[in-house]
Amino acid sequence: MENLFDILILLAIGAVAVTLLMGIYSLYRGGDFARSHSNKLMRLRVALQAVAIILLVAGMWWKTQNGG
Repeated sequence: MENLFDILILLAIGAVAVTLLMGIYSLYRGGDFARSHSNKLMRLRVALQAVAIILLVAGMWWKTQNGG
């Protein structure tokens, strides 16, 4: 189960990084594209960060309960 948490945490952090880069690109591009995408990408990034934090906390809890 530890490996599962490790993989899920890495995937969540990767998803946050990709979303952040997409948001930065959206701001760089500007215009109508930025107006329609920047806010959605920011909300998605915040949600993905919440998932990543929940996974980190769950993984730490799991390791403390199972002698990791």
